[in-house]
Amino acid sequence: MRKLYACIVMLLLAYTGNAQQNLQFSQYIFNELSVNPAVAGNKEDWYLNATYRQQWAGFPGAPRTGGVSVDGLVRGDDNDRRVGIGVQMMMDNLGPQHAYSIYGSYAYRIPMDEENLSRLCLGLGIGVTQYGIDGSTFMYTDANDPVIPVAPAASIAPDARFGIYYYSPQFYFGLSVMDLLSTYTNTSYSWKGYKFETIRKTQHIYLTGGTLIPFSENFQLKPSLMVKTDMKGPISIDFNSFLLIGEGAKLWVGGSYRTTSNVSIMGVFNAPRFRLGYSYDMNMSKLTGTGPSHEISIGILFPSGRNDDADPRYF
Repeated sequence: MRKLYACIVMLLLAYTGNAQQNLQFSQYIFNELSVNPAVAGNKEDWYLNATYRQQWAGFPGAPRTGGVSVDGLVRGDDNDRRVGIGVQMMMDNLGPQHAYSIYGSYAYRIPMDEENLSRLCLGLGIGVTQYGIDGSTFMYTDANDPVIPVAPAASIAPDARFGIYYYSPQFYFGLSVMDLLSTYTNTSYSWKGYKFETIRKTQHIYLTGGTLIPFSENFQLKPSLMVKTDMKGPISIDFNSFLLIGEGAKLWVGGSYRTTSNVSIMGVFNAPRFRLGYSYDMNMSKLTGTGPSHEISIGILFPSGRNDDADPRYF
């Protein structure tokens, strides 16, 4: 029975690890650095973003995901603004497994018009991820089972990502490849002669795009789209739409539909230097016993003075 239990545990770990797709936030449009390194410096001022997501509230071992990032421009000629940099730290917990990562991003921003309102950006990200498991969180009947690790164990793997991003006052478009080195890195480790498979990332391609449709001074519509694939399983598509309300678009209300059977309702308060957002996600799949998901995000802009007279940046 002990061996059977150990085999079931290892199979479950291997299944969730190999089937795991990249983490994704419902409010990704406020921090596209998490899916494309070419976005670094896009705000043209230093920008701090933090997001936390509790998925399937009330479900034991449900995923918990969080991230903090900061990005901005390297100082230089105000008419140049060609180099953007960023740093991002992410946490992804799934039951006893975890993945902690840190990435540095570099973006070269090529002006596409004389007014510097449109740019084509090329980005590269380099980072490391720690994959691990905490055996102390397991519930088992045999306290002396040698297969179950009684202390945290982990392995570290390097990684890279590449992206292209274009934006103008009317629309934006992005294409990126994430986890470029995942095929060549080993995220497993041994415990007393037993091999464990942790959460394992696979290469993903992201395609993003959106536009802004003005109705009046106080009402604008911002539809957007994100397509994600690991080139192995079904393609995931996010359809998003926000209604921007009031002078300076201080209130955003909207929602999204994900083809993996997820519906989100979102609300955002957007001040010139501060943003607070919340999303309520409902799982529409056949997976029973799961509650709703909650996600909160905070953004803080640190103005440099170069954009004080410019129009608000919506992408």
